[in-house]
Amino acid sequence: MLCVDFETLLTDYIEGVVGPETNRQMAEHAMKCPLCHETLSAVKTTVAACRVAAVPPPSRELDARILQKTVPETAMTCDEFEEFLTDYLDGFLPAHLYHRWERHAALCERCTELPGEVVRSIGACYTYISEEKPLPAGLHEKIMQATLGTLTPQEIKAPWTARAASRFRLWLDPIISPQLASVATMILVAVLVLTNTVSADGSISGVYNAGLALAERTGARSQMLPASPQEINENREQTPPPPPAPKQNGDQHKDSAGGGKPDNNGHKNR
Repeated sequence: MLCVDFETLLTDYIEGVVGPETNRQMAEHAMKCPLCHETLSAVKTTVAACRVAAVPPPSRELDARILQKTVPETAMTCDEFEEFLTDYLDGFLPAHLYHRWERHAALCERCTELPGEVVRSIGACYTYISEEKPLPAGLHEKIMQATLGTLTPQEIKAPWTARAASRFRLWLDPIISPQLASVATMILVAVLVLTNTVSADGSISGVYNAGLALAERTGARSQMLPASPQEINENREQTPPPPPAPKQNGDQHKDSAGGGKPDNNGHKNR
């Protein structure tokens, strides 16, 4: 048996699926040829190690390539990848777009490094945001020349219509502000009710006149009220009691007819 034939049948020989005659020839050739014997030992060792080793998880690229071959309509373009980059970094990307975005990041060589570059750029901005940089020389003049066409600053005023509208808005803001809307509504309802019920002619001056008349009537009634109980008691204490009433003539005649009452000595008083 040649070495080429030995290598061709090596897998079947290890798995034990060759015939008896081929098995005998393979064993004799492995004993005679040192190179084939070493190859047989290395393959057996590798197969034994693979049988006891854990199965490695599939890589992200493998999953993405399988889905790209099987479901090509779910692939994402580079423009869509850049469009959803901000939502992905902020955590607002929906689930179905999230997995498509990650598959494109795993497969596209141009877009793979883009998220890392953006994150590093944002970190650099936050690092240097507190450091105030000096303005380049001539920047102010360049801005003036590009915007106004002159290096001399000019006072720019808004049109008179815009200024009038701004002032009118300043006067109107306190009236239409939400804090005063309820108060204004209550005042309006109170005025409507008073002008329709209290006022004789339905005007605000009628409400005022009716209020004055009501105040006058209330003052007149307060003067007609009786004095308080304390004042009544004080008047009673100051008034002297009336004198006793004289006896009638009939009572005097009865006393004289009875002959009077006897005294202690048994004599009658006359």
